Amino acid sequence: MASETRARLRIVTVSPGPRADSWAYITAGCWSTVETDGHGLEFVLSTPVRGERFADLLAMTAYYHADHHLHLEHSLSIGEPWLPGSHCDHLLISLPYLHGPDLEHCPLPDGRARILWALPVTAAEMAYRREHGHEALEQLFDEHAIVPTDPRRPSVA
Repeated sequence: MASETRARLRIVTVSPGPRADSWAYITAGCWSTVETDGHGLEFVLSTPVRGERFADLLAMTAYYHADHHLHLEHSLSIGEPWLPGSHCDHLLISLPYLHGPDLEHCPLPDGRARILWALPVTAAEMAYRREHGHEALEQLFDEHAIVPTDPRRPSVA
């Protein structure tokens, strides 16, 4: 499955614009490797700067998805900070809140892709979510008004 994912996967880079002051990296082709009845997932990662690191993180997420079938509210450890100096070393699969609800559903010629956000989070936040639930963690994010693209944001848990 990983070789099939590698052959079809592309990463689209979108520069900051009038709707967002961050860069966005979006998988293209991930949906077809693990689709069901024409429906599959793509992932978006929002970043403060442009860099190959982010395309690599999304490719890693897509390969992991090919073997483990990620879904909304799943997470994965990336084994190191997503950016130097960051405490965030996990990605939480979430709704694409930063980009608005129009990004989530993408019609395709052979089906539909749901685009989910790969949100950098800390190990402590993942532990909090295991104990208190996903909704409670999202509430903490809202209460603390996190800036999800800030690599130095403090953990809320």
